Amino acid sequence: MKRRHTLALFGLGLTGTLTLPHRTFAQEVIDLDPRTLGFDPVDKMENLWKNQYAPQLQMDFSAPMLNQKQVGEDLQLVLNMKNQRVGLIYLVPRPTDLELLLVLPGGGSVVKLVTEAVPGVLQPMVNTFLQEIRDPRKVGSQSYLASAQKLYQWMIAPLEPTLKAENINAVIFCAGVGLRTLPFAALHSGEQFLIEKYAIGRMPAYSLTNQDHTRLANLRILAMGASEFRDQAPLPAVPVELATITTQFWQGNRFLNEAFTIEQLQDQKLRDRYNVVHLATHADFRPGAINNSYIQFWDRPLRLNQLAQMPWNNLDLLVLSACRTAIGDKGAEMGFAGVAAKAGVKSVLASLWYVSDEGTLALMTEFYRQMQAAPMKITALQQAQVALLRNQVAFRDGELVRGGQRGGVSLPATLSFSGERNLTHPYYWAAFTLVGNPW
Repeated sequence: MKRRHTLALFGLGLTGTLTLPHRTFAQEVIDLDPRTLGFDPVDKMENLWKNQYAPQLQMDFSAPMLNQKQVGEDLQLVLNMKNQRVGLIYLVPRPTDLELLLVLPGGGSVVKLVTEAVPGVLQPMVNTFLQEIRDPRKVGSQSYLASAQKLYQWMIAPLEPTLKAENINAVIFCAGVGLRTLPFAALHSGEQFLIEKYAIGRMPAYSLTNQDHTRLANLRILAMGASEFRDQAPLPAVPVELATITTQFWQGNRFLNEAFTIEQLQDQKLRDRYNVVHLATHADFRPGAINNSYIQFWDRPLRLNQLAQMPWNNLDLLVLSACRTAIGDKGAEMGFAGVAAKAGVKSVLASLWYVSDEGTLALMTEFYRQMQAAPMKITALQQAQVALLRNQVAFRDGELVRGGQRGGVSLPATLSFSGERNLTHPYYWAAFTLVGNPW
């Protein structure tokens, strides 16, 4: 039996009278035919996201927002150029449900309404998941698993038949309030983590992201950071991190401690053609206005509202390897999700919480190794994360081991230890996420 419903769709204040299957209270997911909506859901969603991000990031997004056809054509271009089938997923929390919109290469789409995931149920589950997965005291447990599986059931399972049928191997999330700093990689099907199925990226909105599809090759890296701070915890593995990525994998220069200044960054970026800037330092995405958030240099912080003043020159990748983001704050999560757009760089690789020095060193080393051959940046990140979670990269007697072989990367004496230490718990690898251009 069918019946007519009037729904406010996609949190837009728009209403559509739709023919829906009769639903009992036991039914948790409603299917919608996008062709019956009466409007382009991607165009409306992109404009909604723009209007949310513009005041928080203090930016004027004047370019027109993309529609479903244009996004589908761009995803088809990725398929043609890179042989990668990428799906774009919008997650929209609403008072009555969680809305899922999947856009496919070529412009096809799927819409689902998850009626169980109302805010009073969804947000506490998200908070529980974050609290359990970010706690270093729980790396010996699976206390995160129940919430990881429930969130997977709400956010991924309704779309999974289509993802499988379309042979999707990568997904990009454009998420709404409360979900923008969710570590999607650690969502769990009951059999495996989401990152084991798909490469994963996130964008504030597709239209707010530089969509240059050029593959990074012959990287030239400017690596900077600090191992000591006046008022913050030391990062003793930073010297090893900087040396490893600029000598073992790619060409570049490195600047440590006193040489790690905003002036040095400006000078280096203006005089040399770096396409990656790697900053191994504390970076905090804090509640409230964007200027509360910062990246710490040796002598002073660089506020996020100052990012656009830096000479990035359309930088391909900015890496922030020791970030943390406040849980449950709209300003903090929008600052994190919008950092690439604010800086004017193509993409940012950053951590959602501060990960141990050894975990960061292992992940970053493997990421740059995988970048040598991966078809997309998010694929390199996926391969690095999977290597940690499957114990293919670990530490033995204070030295990084890959595939059972020592790799010549050793922890500093202050962090060294005897025996083996695996990095399989998502605390070590799920924090790292790529924001902005995933290609």
